[in-house]
Amino acid sequence: MTQLLKGDNVKLALAETRLLKDSIGIIADLVTEVRFKITKNGVELTAMDPANVAMIVFKLLSSAFAEYHVETETTLCVNLNDLKGVLRRVKPADTLTLTTADGKCVITLQGSSKREFSLPLVDIDEREQKIPDLKFAAVVTTDASVLTDAIEDADIIGESVALSINEGAFTVSSASDLSKATIDIPEDSVTRIKGPAGTRSKYSIEYLKRMTPAGKLASTVEIAFSRDYPLRLDYKIIDKMDLAFILAPRVEND
Repeated sequence: MTQLLKGDNVKLALAETRLLKDSIGIIADLVTEVRFKITKNGVELTAMDPANVAMIVFKLLSSAFAEYHVETETTLCVNLNDLKGVLRRVKPADTLTLTTADGKCVITLQGSSKREFSLPLVDIDEREQKIPDLKFAAVVTTDASVLTDAIEDADIIGESVALSINEGAFTVSSASDLSKATIDIPEDSVTRIKGPAGTRSKYSIEYLKRMTPAGKLASTVEIAFSRDYPLRLDYKIIDKMDLAFILAPRVEND
């Protein structure tokens, strides 16, 4: 049983509110109730979606905050739909302050007016998720919008997408009974490819469509995979935020 917060032992003030607002908006499309771990170094979240297909690893570093006061390492369990609803009300010029008191998460938005929202903390019985130690054959770094566009193109055709390494290119493809989409992304100054040609694996487009919106937060994405092996997507803003997704492969039927 997760111990809920008691007392005022956390005060976090965030000026660049999009880092939290946009991240939670994306994460909430995959999981509902989460456990935030608030440490001296930042706010962390590791969660698995209900189908055990995707894992989310989120870190909002203490250096991203205008004020960061944590007396002791603290666990904060909340319903993301409730938190997402409050964060929708954040305006670009607002400063967001998060405090805890009397078993509640209190969010204050300070801009042209001061608005305060109090959300209940929840119990989460499941054990803390451990991030798997994965070794990848292929790693591609590219502009986040390039991957987003490729997934949107592939979505027109099928329900799954194949990622592969070919000579000098990273390929995203999708096929149905009669149709096929192939997007070749050549290696250049923007796209860097490491890994052997022929590396290929298939993944769910539906899940990838929920993950790639992280491209509005970070300008680049690191794509790591192996043959018939989990995929890891990493979106990072140096000294501010890490948002990663681990996605199980789709089993080939052919």
